[in-house]
Amino acid sequence: MKLITIQELSELDRDKITILDVRARNDYRRNTLEGAVNIPIADIEEKMDILDRSKPVYVLCYTGDKSVDVVDRLEEKGFDVYNIHGGYRAYLREYLSNMLKEEDRVEERRREIERSIIKKFRKPIWRKFTHAVVEYNLIEKNDKIAVCISGGKDSMLMAKLLQEIQKHGKFDFEIVFLVMNPGYNADNWQIIQNNAKLLGIPLTVFESEIFDIVAGVDKNPCYLCARMRRGHLYSKAQELGCNKIALGHHFDDVIETVLMSILYSGKVETMMPKLHSKHFEGMELIRPLYMVKEEAIKAWRDYNKLSFIQCACRFTENCATCGGEKGSKRDEMKELIEKFRSTSDVIEYNIFKSMYNVNVESVIGYNKGGEHHSFLDDY
Repeated sequence: MKLITIQELSELDRDKITILDVRARNDYRRNTLEGAVNIPIADIEEKMDILDRSKPVYVLCYTGDKSVDVVDRLEEKGFDVYNIHGGYRAYLREYLSNMLKEEDRVEERRREIERSIIKKFRKPIWRKFTHAVVEYNLIEKNDKIAVCISGGKDSMLMAKLLQEIQKHGKFDFEIVFLVMNPGYNADNWQIIQNNAKLLGIPLTVFESEIFDIVAGVDKNPCYLCARMRRGHLYSKAQELGCNKIALGHHFDDVIETVLMSILYSGKVETMMPKLHSKHFEGMELIRPLYMVKEEAIKAWRDYNKLSFIQCACRFTENCATCGGEKGSKRDEMKELIEKFRSTSDVIEYNIFKSMYNVNVESVIGYNKGGEHHSFLDDY
């Protein structure tokens, strides 16, 4: 199989080659290499005949791994075909690195991004964010908050929102933008840092070996990884003198959790807007994006032509979130909620509101303080 790097590709005459982006259509529409055409992997066999056989074809996927199969299939059909080493992720790293060399351009881009939060997305993002902060009393005077940055769209927007409210708020509090590197690959790690520089987010970084530990786990590795990462973040935040950690869970995460708990756990529960830590005394978890819908976050990202890591896990190639096979319970809930949205514009809000309106007199049983209670107790 023939390989080409992003740097080598940039030197070719785009009129004499075909760049084939095999990522999902939505990812292609958001951003791709100049002049690239899109045929998602699932459609290659059916649509490869639209490609010009007189030109060499350079295949782009997210990481440079899934495109290998496409290269093999095109070679069998007689195409002169190359795999783009590192895929879109390598392109994004290169693009951000080059842009950061132009300080005036970076400063202007940063101001535009910040203005968009307050103006263009005032109603769906800024107001929802400030409403949650006030409604659930998430930020208090003299707080020191560790804002946990994963590198994705949610945590990056959360960081900017907290910067803005710190700048324009009514009282003083401190922010530490905390990033743990659990063993990210070089491309992902560079993209996280470059996006932080572009957005003006000063990172506090610490290392761990969680990915190495989880690598050999067959059952629920993502669950174990998430639990370990949470513990490391709490510990580091406490070491830095923080009394709160902020995570980037949003409205969709909340209602997906409600449905998953009912359908797969046989109980009614949700993500809480804030929680006291059971294992780290004096520490609290807050979720400032609690009322912000994911579609608004995506709209903000796309409006500002930002590209974030979809999942910074080293095992991205096998992750459903990043183009791998679907099948996780949360994926199922996302699809189910999309069906609800196509049916009615009130269902998602009613799922959310149901957690505020639990009628204890009309449930069979409930748990409180580790004890189970039955309606028969007071019947």
